[in-house]
Amino acid sequence: MSDPIIPVPPPTAEVRQWAMFCHLSAFLGLLIPFGSLIGPLVMWIWKRELDPFVDAQGKEALNFQISVTIAAFICFLLAFVLVGMVLFGILMVAVLVLIIIAGVKANEGQAYRYPLIWRPIK
Repeated sequence: MSDPIIPVPPPTAEVRQWAMFCHLSAFLGLLIPFGSLIGPLVMWIWKRELDPFVDAQGKEALNFQISVTIAAFICFLLAFVLVGMVLFGILMVAVLVLIIIAGVKANEGQAYRYPLIWRPIK
């Protein structure tokens, strides 16, 4: 016999807001070097104990930014054969779109999982 399913209440407005900030804090990278890593890391460490939803979304945002940083480095290496510049442009457009989608979904209370990323932080 399986365990009974216990309904989980939806995240509160405050929890949803902090989860959204975990994703959107990556835009700090537009202002300071490595801000796209620092922003989600600080938000996650600061608010992870508020709610499991914030913890999960903070980890997801940080894992995404780690993956993006690795992909950007690979694009930089490939720039010497010119294909890296094109790939970097595509990567940046995809990052912009995915961060906005993740922020909106988190604000709606839906857990968002970025596609095709490495998740070193469990």
